[in-house]
Amino acid sequence: MTKMNLLVNLPAGFFAAPRLTDVLESMNQFATVTRTSCNSAAEILPDLQKADAVLMWSWPRLTEELLDQCPMLKFSANIDISQTGARTLLERGIPISVSRRGFSPAVAEMALALMLATLRRTSNHHAAMWQRTEKWVTKFPDDIAKEERQLTGRKVGIIGFGAVGQRLAELLVPFKCPIQIYDPFLPESVSADFGVQSVSLDSLVAAAEVVILCAAANSGSKYLLEQTHIEALQKGAVLVNVARAALVDNNALLERLKRGDLYAALDVFDKEPLEADSELRSLPNVYLTPHRAGGIMESVVRIIAYLAEDLYAFHVGSERKYALTEAMLPSLDG
Repeated sequence: MTKMNLLVNLPAGFFAAPRLTDVLESMNQFATVTRTSCNSAAEILPDLQKADAVLMWSWPRLTEELLDQCPMLKFSANIDISQTGARTLLERGIPISVSRRGFSPAVAEMALALMLATLRRTSNHHAAMWQRTEKWVTKFPDDIAKEERQLTGRKVGIIGFGAVGQRLAELLVPFKCPIQIYDPFLPESVSADFGVQSVSLDSLVAAAEVVILCAAANSGSKYLLEQTHIEALQKGAVLVNVARAALVDNNALLERLKRGDLYAALDVFDKEPLEADSELRSLPNVYLTPHRAGGIMESVVRIIAYLAEDLYAFHVGSERKYALTEAMLPSLDG
């Protein structure tokens, strides 16, 4: 079988990473591969014009204007892609595979870690031990901090029940947490399969002791958690965001957090890097991580391996595991 012409356009660090060597070289078996690290349409155009398929992150966006100049392109393998970008390709009959779900195991683990860290105050204890200012329990149980609680049995609400939310539900099984979910795009059969209860957003926010955001951010989900939802969260509740900052009215969240009766663990922010003088940095009831939920090397290997697998499947005409369909578009950002 004749090899396809494949353009692999990724940040240079991907090509230098030793753990990616095998999967990147595996594509040479069925493709003549060109490697680039282009950030603009003008940069990528000369090589894209010669490509039968492209493997890329989500940029530069394959616009109508760019695709008009690339009639050979027959397939797009993306780590991620916007709704707009995906529609442009699908409307032209160019199939797409997307590997963003390769981040999901790590993101779900981070969500669980932040839930536990916030409830058990492990970050506080670690920082105090490091600074040699820790307080040891000397009058048990009178001087146990009331803020420190277990996860087991707590009512959990998951907003967005795609790959991340579903994996998180699996991780929570040993904790015996009653789980409610909100996801208007989810078939009822999926919630039944996972043993979770699908409810309205208002009901979830009012009932949950721990709320985790796992939804995509797009025009329909901006400020999904608005001021009324934030005010409706129970006193002492924990809000975890490992999804997108745009899902939350963060000004309203900040005001609620400043009252001290809500806890938050945030991995994403309206502006990144988070400003050095952000008030979030000084609130004792807020736990912060610098957008690290999915970004570990195991995730990187998965996202490239998934695309390599689908590229080969496309080349030989077999079914692709990570194909993006029209029905999946609401799950994409933007």
